[in-house]
Amino acid sequence: MSETPRFDPIEEAGRQWRRHWGPTHVGEMMAVTSVMRVQQILLARLNEVLEPFGLTFARYEALMLLYYSRSGALPLGRIGGRLQVHPTSVTNLIDGLERAGQVVRSPHPTDRRATLASITELGRQTALEATDSLHAIRFGTEPLSKTDLRALSDLLSEFRLSADQSKKL
Repeated sequence: MSETPRFDPIEEAGRQWRRHWGPTHVGEMMAVTSVMRVQQILLARLNEVLEPFGLTFARYEALMLLYYSRSGALPLGRIGGRLQVHPTSVTNLIDGLERAGQVVRSPHPTDRRATLASITELGRQTALEATDSLHAIRFGTEPLSKTDLRALSDLLSEFRLSADQSKKL
């Protein structure tokens, strides 16, 4: 019994691009579309695993920033900078974590303009359990091998670093 060939929408998009536009920029279009599609797949896998903890991946990232911080607290502005998101997004993330009892807000002790988010004991426990669940699914990276993942990270590092560098200019 022969297997039905798998349909790859990115390959089909490349075929259509070549047909309508010629070979110009087909590689760029396919690479960007591939990255965006993989991002959607990974986000869906991670959010599914995190849902029982009342987390989205964005909330998980914010919770982990607080978990790893020396004091368990960070100003909301610093959270936004590290997650590279708009201040409104940080407010929404912290609102959700606060409603779940995983984070509390407090005034910054030395900067009246700033608010701190602090992880609670429930937040710490949730962070540990959620991380165990993400480990169990290898952060949704099946079917890639460890070698593939290292190569992918290395390949994308130049892109990430150049984007960070251009923000500083």
